Amino acid sequence: MVRAWRRTHLGTEEDRTTFRTLHRASLASPALREGLTERSAQRAVHHLRGLLGTPALALTDTVGVLAWDGDGEHHREQAQALIADTVERGRARSVDRGGPLTCGEPGCPVRSAVVSPLVVEERVVGTLQAFAPVPTAGLARAGDEVARWVSGQLELAELDASRTRLMEAEVRALRAQISPHFIYNSLGAIASFVRTDPERARELLLEFADFTRYSFRRHGDYTTLAEELRSVERYLLLEQARFGERLQVTLRIAPEVLPVAVPFLCIQPLVENAVRHGIEGSPEHGGLITIRAHDQGRDCVIEVEDNGAGEDPERVRRALAGDAALDSIGLGNVDARLRNAFGDDYGLVVETAPGAGTRVVVRAPKFAPGVQA
Repeated sequence: MVRAWRRTHLGTEEDRTTFRTLHRASLASPALREGLTERSAQRAVHHLRGLLGTPALALTDTVGVLAWDGDGEHHREQAQALIADTVERGRARSVDRGGPLTCGEPGCPVRSAVVSPLVVEERVVGTLQAFAPVPTAGLARAGDEVARWVSGQLELAELDASRTRLMEAEVRALRAQISPHFIYNSLGAIASFVRTDPERARELLLEFADFTRYSFRRHGDYTTLAEELRSVERYLLLEQARFGERLQVTLRIAPEVLPVAVPFLCIQPLVENAVRHGIEGSPEHGGLITIRAHDQGRDCVIEVEDNGAGEDPERVRRALAGDAALDSIGLGNVDARLRNAFGDDYGLVVETAPGAGTRVVVRAPKFAPGVQA
């Protein structure tokens, strides 16, 4: 006889309490990871009140109340008056009946408060205020612990923001690198055709204008692979004008991956690296650059390969690890931006050795939450 199995036990009460606590924390975390703003506070405050089980809870910055959840919102102005002292002291405080929390409404549960500072990088950025009918030592400890957890989430938000600012600064640096090295050589190549082949000089000048317009654009962290490759083609046309037949290019692009979103300026530095080390590194023989892009399950795979001089793998490893002195073309920046956008599974893969050429592999998910060109 087969008896149907039925789960009748979901763990102890302590297990269920732990689960509920972690679940509420997970619900509050995404909002807090955006930083302390009115919008994020309003999204998180209900879940934080659930963690403490208090009748009311407020989140503030150093100036005013950002969000209130629960009963007694008529105490909002009084809650605002509690901010300055807590920010100045830099530590939690308890407020008992009377004083700043006087109330004439019968049955109002807001009679006392535990006010804890929210600290990011040793700087008070706001307060968490838990309100209850009577003060208790348990609420004081719990309020302080929740405030520390919120502070940790806000510190992670600040770290994310700092990382984003760094990425933006490095993209600006990549643009600056393009400027002196490439622009001078391109204009020189165009000038050489002005008398001998004016029509080609005109076409190259238009390609140069379109390339610089794309490279120096000021909006959007992402672009489509099609747009990135179009800019790469312009770059290679300008370099072929300079190198002539010494620079051979092969492109093998699957049409289905062209709409995939990729970080802005993530392919062009790899191609520039291939030209600089693959072609300029072999001045007598020139070289071949091959660019491939194809569909691979959930991902798009882009490869940039040259048959040039190659590189010391240890030097490449250190450049990818962030050694700016060894990363003249920004491989570390591209790797970091890919990982920041898509996760650590999507960093650059570089295969190289002295005299063996270089192949760089970029993988990007065909669909990624929050990523849009």
